[in-house]
Amino acid sequence: MRAVRQWVTSIVLTTASVGVAPQVLAQSSAATDNSISDTSSLEARVDALDQQIRVLERLRALAVDSAAAAAKTRQSATANAKDGFSLKSADGQYSLKLRGYAQADGRFFASDAVAAIPDNFLLRRARPILEVTVGQYFGFRIMPDFGNGQTALLDAYWEGKFDPAFSVRAGKFKPPIGFERLQSATDISFGERGLPTNLAPSRDIGLQIAGEASGVFEYQVGIFNGATDLASADGDLNDSKDLAARVFVQPIRGGALQGLGLGLSGSTGVEQGNATATDLSGYRSASQQTFFRYRTDAVAPENTVIAEGRRSRLSPHAYLGLGSFGLLGEYIVNRQEVRRAGSVATLTHTAWQASGSFFLTGEYAGFRSPTPRKPFDLTAGTFGAIELAARYGELDIDDEAFPLFANSASASTKARGLGLGVNWHLNKQIKVLLSYEHTTFDGGAATGDRASEDFVVTRFQHAF
Repeated sequence: MRAVRQWVTSIVLTTASVGVAPQVLAQSSAATDNSISDTSSLEARVDALDQQIRVLERLRALAVDSAAAAAKTRQSATANAKDGFSLKSADGQYSLKLRGYAQADGRFFASDAVAAIPDNFLLRRARPILEVTVGQYFGFRIMPDFGNGQTALLDAYWEGKFDPAFSVRAGKFKPPIGFERLQSATDISFGERGLPTNLAPSRDIGLQIAGEASGVFEYQVGIFNGATDLASADGDLNDSKDLAARVFVQPIRGGALQGLGLGLSGSTGVEQGNATATDLSGYRSASQQTFFRYRTDAVAPENTVIAEGRRSRLSPHAYLGLGSFGLLGEYIVNRQEVRRAGSVATLTHTAWQASGSFFLTGEYAGFRSPTPRKPFDLTAGTFGAIELAARYGELDIDDEAFPLFANSASASTKARGLGLGVNWHLNKQIKVLLSYEHTTFDGGAATGDRASEDFVVTRFQHAF
C-alpha cells in the first residue's frame, strides 16, 4: 500500500513539473530579454550623452577660437588725459591719437604811457596734434598752429622707435638746442620763454637719432638745414648743413637730489645769407617786442648785414626738482660770422636765466606740469594746484656789433628780465596763468637807453 502511494505521488509531481516548466522557462526568458533590453537602452543613453558632450566641447572650442580671432581685430576707442582721443588696435601696433591745446591770452603793457603798443586779447596758440603709430616700430606726428591769426606747420615728422636706446626721426621738429625751448609750451611757467631762447632755433628740418638708458642718460644727434635764431625754417639758403647734438644725465637715482639733471647741447654749421634773406634774426623781450636787429638797407642792399660763415652755439643747462620746488637754469653762447659790404666780424652773443617754481599745494615740481593731487571739483570741495614762479635772465649783445652791424640808437646792447607769476592748475588739462615781466635795456634809443617794459599776461589754457 505504501509503495502504491509513493508511485502515485511521483506521477503527480512529474505531471506538475511538466506543466509548470514551460511557464518558468517563459518567465526566465522574458526576464533575460528585459535585462538585455535595459542594458541596450542604457548604452544608447550613454552614447547619446557622449555625443552631446562632444558637440558642446566643439561648440565651446569654436567660441573660444572666434573670440580670439575677434580680439585680434577688435579696435578700442579711448579718451583720457594721457592720449587724448585715440583709436587703437587690439595688439597695440596701430593707433591714432588726436590731441592738442589752445591758449587764450590777455596782454597788457602797464609801462606804455603813450599807448604805442595796444593792450590786446589774442589766441596765442591753437595747435591740434595728430599722432599715428603704424606697426611695431613706426609712427608720425603732425602739429600745425593757427595762433596769432596765422597758419604754420610746426611739427611734421616720421619716427622709428627700434629700441629705447635707439630711435630715428626725420622731418620738421625741434632741434636739440635750448633747454627751455625743449619744454612744451603747455609746461612753461610764464607767458613766454626766457631771454636765452632768442639764441636758439624753434623748428628745423633734418634727420636725428636719439635714445635713453633707464632714465639716467639720454642723447640726440642730428643733421639739419640750419634754422636761424628763433626761426621755424622750411628750407635752407646754402648747401652746408648744421650738426646739432645734446646729452642729458640724471646721475642720482635716489634721495633728495634724485630730481637733478645736467645737460649740454650745441650746434655748428656754415651759413650764407643774402640781402633779401639775411639768415639773421632780431631778438625779442618777454613781451615779444624786438629790442635788437641788424642793419638793413633797402636802397643799398650791399650795406645789409648778412650771415656769412660759421655759426656755433653751445648751451650747458640743468634742472633740479626738490619736492614741490623746481629750478631750471641755462646758459647759451652764440657765435656768428657776419658781413656788411666789405667788413666781416665774428659776433658772440650770450644769454642766461634761472627760473624757479614752487607748488603751494604739495605737487612735485618737474620739467613737465604735474597732475594736481586734488583736481578742481566743486562737489568734492577741491580746487586744483597753485604754483608760484619767479625768474631772472639776461641777454648780452657783442659790443663789436655796434655801430657797424647794428644801430645803437634803435638796437639795445643788453636786456635784463625779471618775471613773477602764479599759475592755477585746475586739473591736468586746464591751467590759468598770470605773469608779470619787467625788462630793462642798455642802449636802444636815440637819447640813451630804451624805455623799460612792464608786461602783464593772463592765459587760459586747455590741453588734451
